[in-house]
Amino acid sequence: MKTAIANHTKSLLTGCAVLAAAVLIGAAVLTGGPDLAYQPEMAEHAVLMPDGTPLYVQKYEVSIAEWNACNDAGACTLRLRATGNHAGQDMPATGLSFVDVSEYLRWVNDVTGGNFRLPTLPEWEYMAAEVMPETPDPIFTDPELTWASAYLMDPQTKRTLRPRGSFDTTSQGVVDLNGSVWEWTMDCYAGAAEGQITPDRCPAFFVGGEHVAAMSFLVRDPARGGCAVGTPPAHLGMRLVSDEAPKGFVESGA
Repeated sequence: MKTAIANHTKSLLTGCAVLAAAVLIGAAVLTGGPDLAYQPEMAEHAVLMPDGTPLYVQKYEVSIAEWNACNDAGACTLRLRATGNHAGQDMPATGLSFVDVSEYLRWVNDVTGGNFRLPTLPEWEYMAAEVMPETPDPIFTDPELTWASAYLMDPQTKRTLRPRGSFDTTSQGVVDLNGSVWEWTMDCYAGAAEGQITPDRCPAFFVGGEHVAAMSFLVRDPARGGCAVGTPPAHLGMRLVSDEAPKGFVESGA
């Protein structure tokens, strides 16, 4: 009798253990864990900001292939296509509004468990300083003709969209900051608006490139959508940064 009870109890415990394991496995499948396959490739070295804090910067701008992974997941509305004979992983994702960029940020952080964001304008200018050309003296000194000086001195050779890696690399390993893509920052351009404007109510954001400009948050094509301030950029794209070392990141030479 005791043997039969012991065997029955053992069977119940085994069944409970199997059920618990199945529940845990099912929960893992349903919730999923961080998928590092979608984690951005970061520059070999963190950028040390003036206050000494490290900023981890994506090596290249987000590519068309990376962007379309978000679209495949149903998290990004826009679908992009590489032109000519270029592959999606070789070309930067462009034609992106601030709204589009926000969709990608939410998705990539959800799927990777990361804390990626857009850089601030001061962060962007600091990381790009060593590859930016020197600012020439203005042609017109009258403040009302500043726009004319900017237009006439703006180089037109970098307007053509080129594959990733076509431009300069900083000493930290960040590529194409001086290229044909202007990158969205998280800094709001409020213009003449009075009072504090929260990011969710900001009408325009600064973009970093060969020159700084500000674009309406809805604009995808700066040539058609107009520009809040500054000479219109050529193409609008994005590059991610993180205040924390991404999972699996090992600094080159460390």
